[in-house]
Amino acid sequence: MVYNKVEAKPAPITSRGAIRWLRENLFSTPLNSALTLLGLYFLYLIIPPFIKWAILDAHFVGNSRADCTGDGACWLFIKAKWDMYMYGFYPLDLHWRPNTVYVLFGVVILLFKFLKNNIAKIAIFTLYMIISFYLIRGGVFGLEVVETSKWGGLMLTILVAGVGIIASFPIGIVLAFGRQSNLPIIKSVSVTYIEFIRGVPLITILFMSSVILPLFFPEGITFDKLLRALIGISFFQAAYIAEIIRGGLQSIPKGQYEAADAIGLSYWQKMLLVILPQALKVAIPNLVGSFIALFQDTTLVLIIGLFDLLAMVQLTSTDAHWLGFEKEGYVFVTIVFWVFCYAMSKYSKHLEDRFNTDLK
Repeated sequence: MVYNKVEAKPAPITSRGAIRWLRENLFSTPLNSALTLLGLYFLYLIIPPFIKWAILDAHFVGNSRADCTGDGACWLFIKAKWDMYMYGFYPLDLHWRPNTVYVLFGVVILLFKFLKNNIAKIAIFTLYMIISFYLIRGGVFGLEVVETSKWGGLMLTILVAGVGIIASFPIGIVLAFGRQSNLPIIKSVSVTYIEFIRGVPLITILFMSSVILPLFFPEGITFDKLLRALIGISFFQAAYIAEIIRGGLQSIPKGQYEAADAIGLSYWQKMLLVILPQALKVAIPNLVGSFIALFQDTTLVLIIGLFDLLAMVQLTSTDAHWLGFEKEGYVFVTIVFWVFCYAMSKYSKHLEDRFNTDLK
């Protein structure tokens, strides 16, 4: 039997429908009416002054602090510190290298729209990661080496979040399988790791990876600070990914396991081809929520001496020529983080709709 999935068209919004919606959702009871009016009052106190400061009285044209007069926002501060916000201390004449990485990422996304073979996608993405690393760091094909201590700004934020998400995802899947395993040793190790990591804040993991971990290395061996942070963040995030995927695995009906066993699939074939895809579909909202939280937590790398986007605001606001304009920096960072997090949230909704197999 074939089912056709028919999507209902939304009814047109009329003035009567809008009034009914307001009455049912915002003014349904005296308490809801009071809370609605109180919320509107707070918005009235906040939004008009902010618009006046950020747009109406703001300064957008000029080259120095002298061009900022009055009480409006001085966006010239962002313009003057743009390179530091985007690239940190990365050499100015080498900015084409991270920019090339961004362009290549767009090319990879376009290729994914036309490629149907998942193995080819994995191969292309792996090649992209290798090329991106050597483009940013250098050291091959005559490219000047740029030490990781000079990486910073939005470039570092994206790098830390991207590596953390990509590296933690497969580790989390393995841990989720381990926690569901019937083998006592594997299950005990997985449970111990997950519960220990989830009981420790990320800031502690970063301190351990940056300060304590080098104490276990032989004398004379150094370990890059950024690499230590990436390892700590990846293994920290993997514990949360494991629990999210485990929840997805537990939501799969027992009949799916029995059906896979009935057609003679091995354990790994059953888990990778039948169970895991369904579990990941269920876990998409929670997975993306965890990735958004990781993107926001990248600001914690400041405590180990890495200057991400937020740290650059604190650093540039100490410039003697631009004292007193840190508010503009924090507003700018807020907007940047909101754009990235909102984009991830919208893409999550797109994936949910794409893989939705429920009949309507």
